[in-house]
Amino acid sequence: MSPSPAPSLHLAVALDGTGWHPASWREPVARPRDLFTAGYWADLVAEAERGLLDFVTIEDGLGPQSAHFLEPDERTDQVRGRLDAVLIAARIAPLSRHIGLVPTAVVTHTEPFHLSKAIATLDYVSGGRAGVRVQITARPNEAAHFGRRTIPRIESYDSPDTRDLVADLFDEAADHVEVVRRLWDSWEDDAEIRDVATGRFVDRDKLHYIDFGGRHFSVKGPSITPRPPQGQPLVSALAHDTVPYRLVARAADVGHVTPHDTDQARAIVAEIRAEQETAGRADEPLHVFGDLVVFLDDNPAEAAARRDRLDASSGEQYTSDARIFTGSPFQLADLLQELASADLTGFRLRPAVLGHDLPAITRGLVPELQRRDAFRRAYEADTLRGLLGLARPANRYAAA
Repeated sequence: MSPSPAPSLHLAVALDGTGWHPASWREPVARPRDLFTAGYWADLVAEAERGLLDFVTIEDGLGPQSAHFLEPDERTDQVRGRLDAVLIAARIAPLSRHIGLVPTAVVTHTEPFHLSKAIATLDYVSGGRAGVRVQITARPNEAAHFGRRTIPRIESYDSPDTRDLVADLFDEAADHVEVVRRLWDSWEDDAEIRDVATGRFVDRDKLHYIDFGGRHFSVKGPSITPRPPQGQPLVSALAHDTVPYRLVARAADVGHVTPHDTDQARAIVAEIRAEQETAGRADEPLHVFGDLVVFLDDNPAEAAARRDRLDASSGEQYTSDARIFTGSPFQLADLLQELASADLTGFRLRPAVLGHDLPAITRGLVPELQRRDAFRRAYEADTLRGLLGLARPANRYAAA
């Protein structure tokens, strides 16, 4: 079941380095010397909150960025290196008031117990605005950082062995999310008594073993962190094909997809809804956001010229898994409303150059959508789930 219709679109931005174009760090507005400072990220989130956006996602990884999809490269002319996304979000949380904070977590080589308490902590620090974007990795070099297993080099996505490997990684991701969700519920909401007179801080009967046993994980629980303020922080995932669509349908609150037109968007949403029914979640709300890379200028010719200049600096034409939009905020508003007619409930925009295109979103696109009564004029909720119209879920272990 899709979420109840809202009076406006939902909008998020994806924060990655200095922007999604690999030459973005060379632009005068890019601030590459500040990239590894807290102030840089605080400024980006403040700008996104100025535009009343629902949330930001923060990219992360388990190896250096690469121009190659599944292996390292030797390039030294592009941004390499990251700060930890969850820690960035925790640092920024006290400096923001309304916007959701959704760091990326690569779940292939990490433990769900660690992720559960990290995101629960972020939910406390932010006052109920936390989420997590789960991601897999099939890169052999990243597996080598951990030494617990090997992942074979993928030569072709058409081979049965590759399909089985990818399906297994996504199954593991779904189990990872299930463990995280159970750990978030392993403390009932009123488990903490904090009664000085009786000396009881915790009601032990309201802490629960989750006893998860599966092919990928065996986790007893309970968590060491009380249930988060939202009950269940937001879980999102990016999906491009049937197997990751199943992860979205089975485990997520928000799926990020990459349609290039309305017909494709409609087909993707229909497939996810069908997978949602197969997973037994047909009655649960699930947002489907379309991803777009954006080059925004008031004059569309200037946006096109800027993209050409960046491509020339990079030495090659920029391509993306998502549709690349080059034009004005007015034209982008038209496109978003057209794509929304295909049952997308929101959009995650990837600014090509953060220092330029993020303000173009908040100060150009947002006012244009507001003029059309297609976007909020004020934050209407104090939690990320509230902004997205998602109810606070009941605790699965609490007695009815």
